[in-house]
Amino acid sequence: MAHSVYLASTESHAAKSTVALGLLNIFATNVQRTAVFRPLVRAGEERDAVLELLLGRASADLSYEECVGVTYDELHAEPETALATIIERYREIEKKADMVVVVGSDYTGVASPAELDHNARIAANIGSGVILVMSGYGKPPHQIAQAARLALEDMQSHHATVVGVIANRVPEDTLEAVDTELKNLPVPTWTLPEIPLLRSATVAEIQDAMGAELVYGDPDLLAREAEHILVAGMNTEHVLERLREGQLVIAPSDRPAVLIALIAAHAADSFPSLSGIVLNGGYPVPASVDKLITGFGQRIPILATSHDSFTTAQIASRTRGSLTPQTQRKVDVALAAFERHVAPQSVLDRVDFTAPSVVTPLMFEARLLERARAAGKHIVLPEGEDDRILRAASTLLARDVAKLTILGDERSIRARAAELALDISGASVLSPHDPEMVERFAEEYARLREHKGMTLERALEIVPDVSYFGTMMVHLGLADGMVSGATHTTAHTIKPSFEIIKTKPGVGTVSSVFLMLMEDRVLVYGDCAVIPDPTEEQLADIAISSSETAQQFGVEPRVAMLSYSTGESGSGADVDKVRAATALVRERAPGLSVEGPIQYDAAVDASVAQTKLPGSDVAGRATVFIFPDLNTGNNTYKAVQRTSGAVAIGPVLQGLRKPVNDLSRGALVDDIVSTITITAIQAQTA
Repeated sequence: MAHSVYLASTESHAAKSTVALGLLNIFATNVQRTAVFRPLVRAGEERDAVLELLLGRASADLSYEECVGVTYDELHAEPETALATIIERYREIEKKADMVVVVGSDYTGVASPAELDHNARIAANIGSGVILVMSGYGKPPHQIAQAARLALEDMQSHHATVVGVIANRVPEDTLEAVDTELKNLPVPTWTLPEIPLLRSATVAEIQDAMGAELVYGDPDLLAREAEHILVAGMNTEHVLERLREGQLVIAPSDRPAVLIALIAAHAADSFPSLSGIVLNGGYPVPASVDKLITGFGQRIPILATSHDSFTTAQIASRTRGSLTPQTQRKVDVALAAFERHVAPQSVLDRVDFTAPSVVTPLMFEARLLERARAAGKHIVLPEGEDDRILRAASTLLARDVAKLTILGDERSIRARAAELALDISGASVLSPHDPEMVERFAEEYARLREHKGMTLERALEIVPDVSYFGTMMVHLGLADGMVSGATHTTAHTIKPSFEIIKTKPGVGTVSSVFLMLMEDRVLVYGDCAVIPDPTEEQLADIAISSSETAQQFGVEPRVAMLSYSTGESGSGADVDKVRAATALVRERAPGLSVEGPIQYDAAVDASVAQTKLPGSDVAGRATVFIFPDLNTGNNTYKAVQRTSGAVAIGPVLQGLRKPVNDLSRGALVDDIVSTITITAIQAQTA
């Protein structure tokens, strides 16, 4: 058993970063403070890309400098001194974390035969359990198993404890055979598939490697991976026959006809979407061709280099891609593969950890993803023209969190996703102007709103609006929930749900909460987004709905009905409203723990609670906070978010028969992912 896991490999390019990502993901759900440590890094000012990536996934508050041991040069010069420094720096991290993922060296700067020995010595001296990461690429199953046996013996000879073996980068068709071979080892084993995308360099990485210049196109699209490489050294028709999705095409700069054909093919629906074009040879583009290329209006990156064809192709093919915070698609694909092939409990059984009594933001968000994945719900996203929606969709589909339908023009949406190197192939893309659907929805909408004078003719004009179209999908069971608001107002997003989906039985008010992910717990704030000045009946509705939402997301509801006065000490219309609302809550939900009116400090601080409301089972330990009006609630959640570093998820709408949730127009991709995840969980009990 170990409080840390040391990833060591027997060779280069075993893709330890993929494994480290997966392990951090497992620990984030089960451990309060996770950390990363790199005992060996390259010398120089350039920061370690693997560590940069993993630090964004760890929850312990540690700087880059704190998570680095020594350089390879320092290890070469003074091995014993370097080892002592590594141990000392690891011990400092250990004090601040509950679980540490130690990512061993990368076979750069240290002679290969000795490198595993260096990793074994470090692991033994810091008391870390080792997971051996073997590369299965291009090797028969028995050879992988034999290499693992030899590595196990080597580790044991240096007194290191191996807690498992992972064969990574194994071809799909040999996964089962490799798994069978590894089962004969005396430690737990796992097998992960080879994923070509993870090895693919981005166009930007290839540009940097060959010192090329961007002469046309959108620089933002340089982040797309070059999944295949083609040298266009043949006639144009034969080049076109060989084009593939995500391909980087190397073309001679003195053959403008090939360049024009490639741009035209990229723009055509009948051809694959290319990741980029490299013009080699150093010849300038003729003015007439330049005018034509500019007129196409395509954003595909076109690079220029003076290298000859052979050198250009050699550099492009040898440039290896890396996992970075900017390669989100790779991160999603890597995590998805790890989740499919490695059961979390099989890892947790091999490490020593204490399950925390608190819930951190990373733990809460990781558990949300698990619950949404298990729910298997279908969510409609009306704003397919927004890049943030497409990025969120790509992440959710890769992680198998929910089924998705994106509204918009399928051709333009899929083309934009391809440009952004996003995989949304698993999503349905549906036009809100689809004649058959519009007619069906209009008939139903006219029926629902007949009492308001709605006619079929008018309904036919209304339902192609994406908010109405998406809401009708939810109403008719074609989707389980809807998330919108990235480009539309709150009113535009939720008004159709008031008209079509309507409230749950016994609930007269649609309201909202924010899930406030504090450092060590989750609080629920309501209402912070919908009702400006609720009546006492509406406040009671908000309190009961918020307590149900809290329970739905694993928060035991202890409801504080907030006011500027606590208990019987104050009077006035505002306090009386809260007092009356509290009485209504107790009458309608007698089993619910509720206190009010109560001030915020008395609700959260045990010492204040003891003075102002001794004996209360809510005061000092409230988890659900009901604000007297929107002004107070909205400003309070934002103040807490900005000053405490809390993560605010929401607004989460409540009270509807089926879930519809609104996004802030400034929502980040992570916010959209969280909101869709929450909507999928809400749909489970709708």
